[in-house]
Amino acid sequence: MTNPAVLIVDDEEMVRTALEQWLRLSGFDTHVASSATDALRMLDDIHPSVILTDVRMPGLSGLDLLRTVRERALAAEVILITGHGDVPMAVEAMRAGAFDFLQKPYVPDQLVKTLRRAAEQTGLKREVAELRRRLDGGETELATRLIGSSRVMEDVRHAIRELASIPTDVIILGETGTGKEVVARCLHDFSARAAGPFVAVNCAAIPAELIESELFGHEAGAFTSARDKRIGKFEFANGGTLLLDEIESMPLLAQAKVLRVIQERMVERVGSNRQIPLDVRIVAASKVNLAAESEAGRFRADLYYRLNMATIQLAPLRDRGEDSVLLFHHFLGLAAQRFNKPAPQLHPADVNALLVHTWPGNVRELKAAADRFALGLDATGRSLDTILGPRSKPVSSSASLADRVAAYERHVIEAELARHGDSIAAVVDALQVPRRTLSEKMARLGVRR
Repeated sequence: MTNPAVLIVDDEEMVRTALEQWLRLSGFDTHVASSATDALRMLDDIHPSVILTDVRMPGLSGLDLLRTVRERALAAEVILITGHGDVPMAVEAMRAGAFDFLQKPYVPDQLVKTLRRAAEQTGLKREVAELRRRLDGGETELATRLIGSSRVMEDVRHAIRELASIPTDVIILGETGTGKEVVARCLHDFSARAAGPFVAVNCAAIPAELIESELFGHEAGAFTSARDKRIGKFEFANGGTLLLDEIESMPLLAQAKVLRVIQERMVERVGSNRQIPLDVRIVAASKVNLAAESEAGRFRADLYYRLNMATIQLAPLRDRGEDSVLLFHHFLGLAAQRFNKPAPQLHPADVNALLVHTWPGNVRELKAAADRFALGLDATGRSLDTILGPRSKPVSSSASLADRVAAYERHVIEAELARHGDSIAAVVDALQVPRRTLSEKMARLGVRR
């Protein structure tokens, strides 16, 4: 961790030298300026955390310097050094945004404590500004990584923006293939932990007898095959994010030990008595309802309650409406680049096949379909009806125009009902049809709220 940078501004050389030496010995990086004008020239180059300035100086005063720093919205706190007669002026400066003021003669230790508090405040402001920059500037990146214009995807992106900067554990729920790891990665990348490690663990892939060693690590000789020391996933993720994917597959005994680690934020390697402090965010992902699993006794209720600080629910692709077409276009372009082939064009029948398919494998299935469509390896040519197979709803290429139109209308109405929470009034506004017409179509097409 770098030392906080302090810019000392005083027109008296002896004062500058004494402050510079004392603050360097106290663990600060110091810079000096003999006037407020010189200080302003230096700000863009040194980016100090704190500006320590005298009030009364020839030319621009310390108050002028404070006002300019605030007008430029610079991420630096300003501390004023005042004489006895300047106290009313200093109070006014506090109203103008000064962090604090010290009256001459001041106690050196008090100065150091005040500077440290000011540097911490600057650090927090810069961290918040960086997070805001990432989230505001990263809106396009989020939309690129989590593709979809449906309401449910808008809600997921909003949840990530809200939770990324909050240091809390998160549960992500969704069917297989809905993108739980992608969401967990976004939570990490748009947080203050982005520079730290992102460690993903598939709990279902670890044998029960090895899960403690994998998660907590072990010392050499802890058991027969432990020839060398091993760092566990919790410790490896220190300073970052640990994704426990398919956490419902974790044995109950291991769940109890994981609960203790999460509660205490301390881990002990197997075969060791030394506790290692943890600074890690836990993201748990599951394809099943953990609340129901805990009620049924298949998942520890106390672990569920401890993890359930915030939950992100991912909708299956079949409930995301036209997102399947957007995603298919995206993956088709990527596949064409990867295979060095031109991206094939989608025909209306292909779009219809995408819209009516039930997508049991969700986005993972859709990506595989896009790869096959880009390669064009099917004997019948590039046909999505052929690629998607019998799991599509029964609307074939030989269906009549009326059947195709009915299937499309059914899909559009169902998608709008899902997007607007079954509000008929909202669907009427979205589709711009009379309420009676919508009711008649729903009855004819078998659409239920």
